[in-house]
Amino acid sequence: MRAEIALDNDMIAKISEATSKEATLAALIARRGFALSDVPVLQPAEPFIELSGEDIRRRLFLVAETGGDEQCLRPEFTIPAARAYIDAGTQGTANVAFIGKVFRQRADGPGEFVQGSVESFGRGNTAEADADMLALALETDIALGGGSSTVHMSDVGLMAALIGALGVPAGVARKIRQHGLEAALAAPEAASSSLAAYSGVMAALKGADPAEARAFVKDLLSIAGIKASGGRTPQEIADRFLEKSGESGAGLTAEQRDVLARFQAIAGNPHQVAGAVRALAQAAGLDLATALNSFEARTAAMLAKNLPVETLRVSAALNRNVGYYTGFVFEVMRPGIDRPAIAGGRYDGLLKRLGAATDIPAVGCAIWLERFGADA
Repeated sequence: MRAEIALDNDMIAKISEATSKEATLAALIARRGFALSDVPVLQPAEPFIELSGEDIRRRLFLVAETGGDEQCLRPEFTIPAARAYIDAGTQGTANVAFIGKVFRQRADGPGEFVQGSVESFGRGNTAEADADMLALALETDIALGGGSSTVHMSDVGLMAALIGALGVPAGVARKIRQHGLEAALAAPEAASSSLAAYSGVMAALKGADPAEARAFVKDLLSIAGIKASGGRTPQEIADRFLEKSGESGAGLTAEQRDVLARFQAIAGNPHQVAGAVRALAQAAGLDLATALNSFEARTAAMLAKNLPVETLRVSAALNRNVGYYTGFVFEVMRPGIDRPAIAGGRYDGLLKRLGAATDIPAVGCAIWLERFGADA
């Protein structure tokens, strides 16, 4: 006996609309020279746990171990695409794209949904590559949603240069990278009694390399016969210890706090932000010339491609909560939706962390197809 599933008109319309969006996106990325590709749904969990950042890490669908390394359902395409590029021994540039299901635990939607992703590896002219990626995102927004979106931008490299020039303590710098400036500038929370009980562990981790710290915590958990604590992975536990060990030592000076707060407040179009950051650097006696030159070279590349630079909203302190970004980051926000429909940026250090012999320039973006259309 065969079971039959009845589809009403609304369901048929939604399926048709979703298929149409996928076809439109596939045609667009093909015209722009990206080869449509695929990667396995089942992926090693370790790269996502180590590199993605807490936002994705805590929402992974982990697959029970069967004697080998822990696996997960792919939560996004960037890391699998980078691993495939490395494994293939690709030389030079490669432009690849994906349209398929990704899997993340979500409070307000299904954990399985279709996402598009475009990734560009190996282009040496990073300013031009960044401008091309933003141009593709804006063209995608027009094709799928008719335009009218707002673009928010920032530059992780500019933030990193400021932190380095200020000499921010390692623990605080780590907190800024993971949680943004707002978290670092908030009043330090009192150490909980549970963390105080692990003062010896925090002392051992103080100033430690993150990879070594995670290995150390995993060893401790293994010795104790514990796989996780309170739903946290060993990565999250290690990061928590690292964060608290940084707070237990030197924090921000009044001058560092003041400069970071002034940097956090900077916003405007790319020209305005570059001018404000340059003025801040001069007033504070900081050398941010290299990072600012890169920022302004990207703006020039965008102007050369006739992108709407004057309407781009740049926030010096925008934080995307993805651990592998190293430079330009952006979000395309659809009207009436409080989450990005397209988001991405530059991640030049990721491929080396995944096993490449050297850093490889890379930039890409993800496209949430469900956030386009009347029912988004």
